[in-house]
Amino acid sequence: MQVKPQVISCFSTKGGVGKTLIVTNLATTLSRHQFRKTALISLAPIEHDVTAMLDSSNVHRVTELLTPASLPGVLATLRQAYSFVVIDAGSVFSELALAAFEHSNLLLLVTTPDVIAIRHAVKSAEALEAMRVPLRMVKAVINRAESRGNFRSAEVRAHLPIEVVAEIPSEGRLVGLSLNQGRPLVLANERGRITDAFLRFGRFLVEHPELFVEHVELDRSKRPSMPIPQPVSLASLAHQAGLPDAHEPEDPVVALKRRVHARLLEKFDLKRLDTQTANNPTVVGQLREQTGKAALELLVEEGGFVPGADAREQLVKEIVDEALGLGPLEDLIADDEVSDILVNGKDQIYIEKRGKLHLTDKRFVSNDQVLTVIERIIAPLGRRIDESTPMVDARLPDGSRVNAIIQPLSLRGPMLSIRKFRTERFSMEDLIRLGTLTPAMAQFLTVCVKARKNIIVSGGTGSGKTTTLNVLSGCIPPGERIVTIEDAAELRLHQEHWVPLEARPPNIEGRGMITIRQLFRNALRMRPDRIIIGECRGDETLDMLQAMNTGHDGSLTTLHANSPQDVISRLDSLILMSNVELPVRAVREQIVSAIHLIVHTARLSDGSRKVTHITEITGMDEHTGVTFGDLFLFHQRGVGAGNEVLGEFKPAGRLPSFLDELRAKGLALDEAMFHP
Repeated sequence: MQVKPQVISCFSTKGGVGKTLIVTNLATTLSRHQFRKTALISLAPIEHDVTAMLDSSNVHRVTELLTPASLPGVLATLRQAYSFVVIDAGSVFSELALAAFEHSNLLLLVTTPDVIAIRHAVKSAEALEAMRVPLRMVKAVINRAESRGNFRSAEVRAHLPIEVVAEIPSEGRLVGLSLNQGRPLVLANERGRITDAFLRFGRFLVEHPELFVEHVELDRSKRPSMPIPQPVSLASLAHQAGLPDAHEPEDPVVALKRRVHARLLEKFDLKRLDTQTANNPTVVGQLREQTGKAALELLVEEGGFVPGADAREQLVKEIVDEALGLGPLEDLIADDEVSDILVNGKDQIYIEKRGKLHLTDKRFVSNDQVLTVIERIIAPLGRRIDESTPMVDARLPDGSRVNAIIQPLSLRGPMLSIRKFRTERFSMEDLIRLGTLTPAMAQFLTVCVKARKNIIVSGGTGSGKTTTLNVLSGCIPPGERIVTIEDAAELRLHQEHWVPLEARPPNIEGRGMITIRQLFRNALRMRPDRIIIGECRGDETLDMLQAMNTGHDGSLTTLHANSPQDVISRLDSLILMSNVELPVRAVREQIVSAIHLIVHTARLSDGSRKVTHITEITGMDEHTGVTFGDLFLFHQRGVGAGNEVLGEFKPAGRLPSFLDELRAKGLALDEAMFHP
């Protein structure tokens, strides 16, 4: 079928809808349909996304920097040599985008089946109609159609004032493979529903020339004053999605920051920046200076007068932080007193300081910005987060732990948790100074580690288990070979002969996972003197107990539990869940013969962390099961005027059963320390 040369512009004022995916695969599909030559133009100043996706296609990419004045001539030249020209028109109603619209034959508004993207599509269509663009040349493309947790396509169609010409389903695994391989989906070896949808879309455009309009002359006086118009017409959809009322007015400063940030994206390729780039002082310094100057100019252009030099400087800093770094988290990351950062959607950012949670006054501009920050954090780590993989657990290069979870699993927007890695190494003296334990308790634990006693450090989340384990490991004599195994590396040992191992999660294809159990079994072949497992939480528990019972004594690990007695129940559960058919009594006998001491930690109501129990496992009883003997306890006797916990550490009044063994090894202790 003979077709006239046609120009197709793709546009969306909502970021993250997959416009680049649509543009690259549509251009590639059109180029393959009856061998029609196709060119692609990206109006972004830097086109990393498009270039990366088209490395393996035969689509011609126009790489020269275009202006509103030069674009018409370039398009006229391309029409003579190509059947189709596909334009990525960006996400802002800029002069360059408007010039593209005037010389296009078809406009495709890309949206996704969520309330915010639908709002943007509706308001964009209204803005185009106000500028005298006939809506018959404006069509919608629904990306991630029929995604779980979103609106059905029929609902989206019912609320859009324009015709939907394509529905692209969500197939995260194939999209991830395409991005990593630098090949458009339609050229990949593996086919899927998303591939078939693009092929149908391309064929539909070729076979329906009536979709294309000859010429458009825009009324620029009706151009939207804001890059992202504020919606007020989809309150019913917002209610269905559990979102705030769309009629709520937006804070003027937030609106100003949003407009400036959108225009910065138009000027620079900021979305692809990552933490590795941000860790390069030279690069980040240049970028911050350049972006700061541009942000100040844009503030003036947007009419955002902010009185006071300090206030303007702070606003520019916030905008630059959002554009180049982690937005409102930047100052929190830099604060050494902050141990945890907890983001609950765009409006709630909590921090933990000195064991207490505090709600900050910091906010994100939107949930999209939260998602951008999450992607900026995890992308350099080789991880991704999307609808097919809505949870991610990772470790930053500095050792900080990151967990993120997004919709549809999270019902309040993207959630981000950062457990900051402390650079300082605590010692026993530090724990005594902080009131975590007493000198007598510290002396006893030091001797037990040197005597190669197997110790479990138990406690709840954030109770100081890992810190205590770090300190205990520092008591290991320097001449021993230590192998540590962790899910996320947090231990920092002082000893020179230290072999740290870290488990590996599966890659984006679901392969390559290395578990703690696999590392533990391998560690047994590495001639270890000591094995330290960061936390027992799975199949490796039984292996660890068997190793402790067969000569690998002196091992250390942590375990989530509410009390020393709960440690036994927790170990029972972990072993029985590993599909090992053992009677409970046999499991208990393994535990009793393997574990010598339980050091239980707790975070108290005032945020302080204490070693509340040092307990010995003493044996088995026919009636009560495992028997315990407390050696040291923390007794709380009240709360002070400043809500501080009042109490004292006390010995329990019994001697450890292995006291004679300690004496035989030349590690004698004064028995008086065990008497009240």
